[in-house]
Amino acid sequence: MRLASLSLAAAAAFTATAARAAGPDLGPTTQSATNWPAIVIFLLFVLLTLGITYRAARQTKSAADFYAAGGAISPGQNALAIAGDFMSAASFLGISALVFTSGFDGLIYSVGFLVGWPIVLFLIAERLRNLGKFTFADVASFRLDQTAIRTLAAVGTLTVVAFYLIAQMVGAGSLIKLLFGLPYGYAVAIVGVLMIVYVAFGGMKATTSVQVIKACLLLFGATVMAVSVLWHYGFNFNAILADAVKIQPKGLAILGPGGFVADPVSTVSLGLALMFGTAGLPHILMRFFTVKDAKAARKSVFYATGLIGYFYILTFIIGFGAIVYLMPDSSFYNVAADGTYNKLTGLVGGGNMPALALSKAVGGSLFYGFIAAVAFATILAVVSGLTLAAASAVSHDLYANVIARGRSTERKEVLVSKVTAVVIGFVAIGLGYKFETVNVAFMVGLAFAVAASCNFPVLLMSLMWRGTTTNGALVGGVLGLVTAVGMVVLSKGVWVAVFGYHDAIFPYDNPALFSMPLAFAGIYVVSKLDNSRRAQRERAMFEQQFVRSETGIGAAGAHAH
Repeated sequence: MRLASLSLAAAAAFTATAARAAGPDLGPTTQSATNWPAIVIFLLFVLLTLGITYRAARQTKSAADFYAAGGAISPGQNALAIAGDFMSAASFLGISALVFTSGFDGLIYSVGFLVGWPIVLFLIAERLRNLGKFTFADVASFRLDQTAIRTLAAVGTLTVVAFYLIAQMVGAGSLIKLLFGLPYGYAVAIVGVLMIVYVAFGGMKATTSVQVIKACLLLFGATVMAVSVLWHYGFNFNAILADAVKIQPKGLAILGPGGFVADPVSTVSLGLALMFGTAGLPHILMRFFTVKDAKAARKSVFYATGLIGYFYILTFIIGFGAIVYLMPDSSFYNVAADGTYNKLTGLVGGGNMPALALSKAVGGSLFYGFIAAVAFATILAVVSGLTLAAASAVSHDLYANVIARGRSTERKEVLVSKVTAVVIGFVAIGLGYKFETVNVAFMVGLAFAVAASCNFPVLLMSLMWRGTTTNGALVGGVLGLVTAVGMVVLSKGVWVAVFGYHDAIFPYDNPALFSMPLAFAGIYVVSKLDNSRRAQRERAMFEQQFVRSETGIGAAGAHAH
């Protein structure tokens, strides 16, 4: 537990420094009048999901039930749960806000997030299900040293989760503040407590149910919003773009690149992070262990990719719809005493809220209440998945396999996971409170950069290259993790804006273009130079790993070793 606490503290410390990196500072959310329709819908959702959690808690009898729902989730349910895990506050609130403020450039997140899924489908999903049990560290350590690789994977997981949690907690706090008229701190605390309840008591079964319900509600709500905007313009999207150019302060620039990511290196670096980071997200990779076999895992990813692609089309329409509906109407803004308001960041509720304001514009207070409650459900589902992934890394990878070295009982392992979930919940509350003004899509971009620089290279090379050794994976993974976080700290957003230095040491905000190749190079070079007996045994085990990863022979109910 001490090691778990230290790892979690390290992840939080990295985050506390890097979270202030340069994303658009959207200003604090404003506390507004109580929205009763939203509160009623929100309370109904909470009561429903708490009932599901109670039922799941009674059905959770083993570690397999807690971590992976006993492998009993169908491909269709798992696809909705994956989509629910992935369509986060960054997607719904953050991307639509970026399209609202920057136009075309906001799409880099939509495209980057989406194109990572073919990589997951063709390279990761089946092999992961055939080799692993509960976490991706089971797979990475299949033929490599358990202690070293599981510790690295756990630290990488906790760092990614810490970054990701900030984005979700900021979005959730902003929403609850709008719904209840509560101060932001109380709003974040409500989210944290509910998240702890879902994960600590219900495990993967409750988390999956929350994600499935939320995915259905979000897809329905976003579809209604997008169709309402298109209907108003006779389903002529060109007419929407023409009006947006006239209304948006940036004019024609919103239809071209450069409004948000200003140079090619930053664009490519961010794109790489989003694309390859998807295949290194621990809470997504966990979902492949909740189905019965590799075929079901492949189907899950295929269906989920379609759902996620459809959703990102909707966010693009919502972003431009917000421009044409909201910018001409001062009633959606905090208007100054002299009658002026900031069209880009002056929205009631804060700069992350164009999607919420658009729902009110197209559907009135009742639909606004529904979308606000759905957006909250979106965040609650994602933070539950993140917390379960982090708790699993601590209990299954660190405690059961590194500290206890396989001598722990399932009951103790699950208990450690539940305690960790509580600790993570309180850390998330603190981080969410501290970084209220950070753009949520930007923060998730940093989480993806770490996942692409540490988790993905180690997982891919251990799966696909016979020559990978423990020393190579360890050096490459640490190199990717440290350089990714270090470059963020040395970038303009932290080095200049936070520490007060005149010039940034690292000139770009997103490090993936540099840190990810370093990780792969570290794995390759050190593995090539490693001729130890252990390295020879690890290379010899590749055939066994390859056969099982491709065929699934020996995978049913088996541990990774």
